[in-house]
Amino acid sequence: MSHEAAGTNPRSGWGRELGAMLALAWPLALTNLSQIALVLTDTFFLGQLGELPLAAATLGGNLYFIALALPMGLAFSAAAMLAQERGRVRHHMREMRRTFRQAAWLILPLFAVLGTLLWHTGTLLRLAGQDPALAEAAQHYNRALLWGLPFVYGFLLLRGFLSALQRPGPALWVALGAILLNALLVWLMVGGGLGLPSLGAFGAGLSSALANLAMFLSLALWIRLDRRLSRFRLAGRFWRTDWRRMQEIMLVGLPIAGSMLLEIGIFSATALVMGWISPRAVAAHAVALQIASACFMVPMGIGQAATARVGLAAGASDARGAWRAGWTAIGLAAAFMAVTALLLLTLSDRIAALFLAPELAETRQLAASLLIVAGIFQLADGVQAVAAGALRGLKDTRLPLLFAALGYWGLALPVGLGLGFPGGYGPQGVWVGLACGLGIVALMMTLRWQKLARQGGLRIRRLRPA
Repeated sequence: MSHEAAGTNPRSGWGRELGAMLALAWPLALTNLSQIALVLTDTFFLGQLGELPLAAATLGGNLYFIALALPMGLAFSAAAMLAQERGRVRHHMREMRRTFRQAAWLILPLFAVLGTLLWHTGTLLRLAGQDPALAEAAQHYNRALLWGLPFVYGFLLLRGFLSALQRPGPALWVALGAILLNALLVWLMVGGGLGLPSLGAFGAGLSSALANLAMFLSLALWIRLDRRLSRFRLAGRFWRTDWRRMQEIMLVGLPIAGSMLLEIGIFSATALVMGWISPRAVAAHAVALQIASACFMVPMGIGQAATARVGLAAGASDARGAWRAGWTAIGLAAAFMAVTALLLLTLSDRIAALFLAPELAETRQLAASLLIVAGIFQLADGVQAVAAGALRGLKDTRLPLLFAALGYWGLALPVGLGLGFPGGYGPQGVWVGLACGLGIVALMMTLRWQKLARQGGLRIRRLRPA
């Protein structure tokens, strides 16, 4: 019997996987892009007010995203578990409901701690050597923004649930609606629309917090009203606890959170380093980072799709399917980031000009030079994100944490500081250090995936995360 007759044609298997991966990845990627669009909208309006508001929102936002790393890690852990439970089919509705419930409970103590830290943003930034006026403005921004933190986590949990069911569409439509809402709110609160007074950075933070609240409520309502999705009764018996399941979420999620914290932390540390140089360097860094982050949202979405696809195959004990899903995702991300690299290398000045007022010519020139460095590390950034996502589908999270520590803090920061200060290359040297770190992390993540792929299929992890 031929391969095609048996339904095992390798080419048809790759083609089906590519189609399934694209169908899941593009809504997830667009959802990520819509979320970064909230920040880009803030950046655009604050950039018209001057360097200080933009720099304040950048420094405050960096601390906010550091705080967000732990909730995101737990949400991604829950997404991997939900995908594996869906792949096992039997009793999957009950198991997915229990996992969702325990993951939701974890946000309560987290928000109490993280919210307290963000409330004192000004103190933290002054301790880090930042200008007092800049630290005070960043605190105003974060004191508004932090109230959206639990709703971001809730939205991520709901999106992970939908991804496990291969239904990413609702999250996309909700996120696109949030872009319009945030743009309207920022126009009113920051841009002074309808004659209202501009609230500066505080208005930008409040707009984003309200948009995050609307996203969570809208997606929860969508799931509640959908006949097929409501059968899972995600809020059913919400008071029940399952300590073993909660422990597993944390065992898988804490290394993910640690990896994300190390990656977000290195960019946040870079922003602090820029603050030692000048507000202009912080503003240029803000623009370049937001654009690079927007590019990163696509491979991040592909990585989330890889987590779901690899997790589904792992739950069904389909080692070949998991292997195929991981490499398909890595190839997609590499192709996309090659295109963005070309755009950033050739159009850096025009892109920077979109976000900075004409009178900020020197800031725009500096931002354009940083975008050129961003173009260099695009491919590495995309590959490491997707390889990490594929590994999460197998609950393989501990070694990626070590890779992030070595690449970002063992290489990127020392090289960046060395080039930026003793080397005399300033902000550009700091960003070259980031490029070196991302390259090493991408290499180690890919080699880890390749090693697992060679081991007689893949080591399918269910109850014992590695």
